[in-house]
Amino acid sequence: MNILERIIEDKIKEVALRKKMIPTFQLERSFLFDRPTFSLVKNLQESTTGIIAEYKRRSPSKGIINNSFSIADVASSYENAGVCGISVLTDGKYFGGSIEDLATARASCKLPILRKDFIVDTYQIFEAKAHGADVILLIAAVLSPAKITHFSQLAKQLNLEVLLEVNNVVEIQESMQSSLDLIGINNRNLKTFEVNLNTSKSLSTEIPDDFIKISESGISNTETILELKLFGFRGFLIGENFMKTENPGHSAKTFINNLKKN
Repeated sequence: MNILERIIEDKIKEVALRKKMIPTFQLERSFLFDRPTFSLVKNLQESTTGIIAEYKRRSPSKGIINNSFSIADVASSYENAGVCGISVLTDGKYFGGSIEDLATARASCKLPILRKDFIVDTYQIFEAKAHGADVILLIAAVLSPAKITHFSQLAKQLNLEVLLEVNNVVEIQESMQSSLDLIGINNRNLKTFEVNLNTSKSLSTEIPDDFIKISESGISNTETILELKLFGFRGFLIGENFMKTENPGHSAKTFINNLKKN
């Protein structure tokens, strides 16, 4: 199996266990479940930079990236840096995250928070809502068009925005629908973990203008963002470039200030 197939196999087992431990009705009783959500779409529409900063401890391709900083410190420093939103990886086995990271980030900032995980079950959408998420990620490479429809419509009922991640033309053509808010083009192929920034450029014209376009993975300098803006991108998800430094929040602030100068 490739990396993605292994992750999904493990995720299905993990979710089945979590459902037994904490049933959906308990999630719906969470004090965060009925909170008003923050809009990542609105923030990106009003921003001149479009930075979505990620909290990521490790990855299958890079190993440990940064275990030194707490999610609370990084989330608050990202907010001070002026990012549009925060992406929090909640997968444990492969990325070192947890669902508790989501709740901690929620308590530490007033920014839109994206739950970044491999969603394979509606349970995870309720889980995201119960722990303070504002946006969920759906990955076209692991979900059928029917499941994307079902999951995104449920998310809208829960007042969550939906970011659909795609990596090729077929995924775009099969997955476009009105219950999505943002389309993210992942420059990293999830089956091989190879990164190619030309993926965003080549696929940009395939995305209808109704959706906000986000470029994900492999972005490490302001020149790349300025170039991607010419292709209609409004959001730029950056994780490793900030997290690998000694002070992710400071790195994000410097990056955004440099971007504003251009």
